[in-house]
Amino acid sequence: MTAVLPDTFTVRPPSEADAQAVFDLVAEYNNSVVGFADYTLDDAVDELTEPGFDPVTDGWLVFDGDHLVGYGSVFGKGEFNVLDMDAVTSDPVVEAYLLEQIARRGRELAAAHGHTSVQLDTGVYRLDTGRRERLEALGYLRGTTFHRMRIDHTGPVPTPEVPAGVVVRRGTPDEESQRIAHRLLIDAFTGQYGFEVRSFEEWRASHEAQSTFDWSGMTLLELDGKAVAMRECTDAFIEDENCNYIGRLGVLEEARGKGLAKFLLRDQFALDAAAGRTGTLLHVDTNNPTPALGLYLSVGMTESLVIDSVRCTVTV
Repeated sequence: MTAVLPDTFTVRPPSEADAQAVFDLVAEYNNSVVGFADYTLDDAVDELTEPGFDPVTDGWLVFDGDHLVGYGSVFGKGEFNVLDMDAVTSDPVVEAYLLEQIARRGRELAAAHGHTSVQLDTGVYRLDTGRRERLEALGYLRGTTFHRMRIDHTGPVPTPEVPAGVVVRRGTPDEESQRIAHRLLIDAFTGQYGFEVRSFEEWRASHEAQSTFDWSGMTLLELDGKAVAMRECTDAFIEDENCNYIGRLGVLEEARGKGLAKFLLRDQFALDAAAGRTGTLLHVDTNNPTPALGLYLSVGMTESLVIDSVRCTVTV
């Protein structure tokens, strides 16, 4: 059954100039569900200007007169096996329309990349039972659950001792060090839920386009001259929560069990406290093949929000 918008509604692609309106819409929706915006204007700008995102074909704004009532997007990376998507609105009819457009475009992207099917992924707050039920009715099933972990800094945090034999490399300012970080990321995360291998050029362009990222936020750990662990941080939560965000933390299998992950966490806590941050945040996949949740709990982090990742397969 095709969703039909009211005659008074109009639809057009988004542009960077729409960032404020998109932010207002998403912030209002999130406030209604979790009680705070959980989104910034920088987030909106970054989404609308992400390298590889074509707003003409992959984005939709729905208006009731001059009022924005819906925003939808779909985005692929790497080999386009999985597409990230979102449909934000408080109107079920608008939501149904956006989901139809996303599925249609998903099929087109799958065909364009030689696939017979593709996975559509999106996150749903655990508290948003209505949206989750509507998506489940359309065939979206929970793939995993992400917990947002947090630790608060109320005073100085001691700097941890560097593990024996480990060399800490702070920042990846040149192409050589960036390529090392990119390779380590692939080796550490391939096979984990939702991870798509991206070429170095695509990965670097995406990072450099982010308003909240700088290469100084990348840290590498070396053992015997080889990079075996990495930590990637951004300013994504500084504007709204004054918290640093650990976007990626990975250790190669050969170097696990040596305390490297705990060192990277405690090292970042000390850096964040010294910088005046009120806390440090990260997301953990509770179905991660490594016991990541236990690791974060062991260093004093606690759960602050639960987000279910739901996935639907669409066929060409």
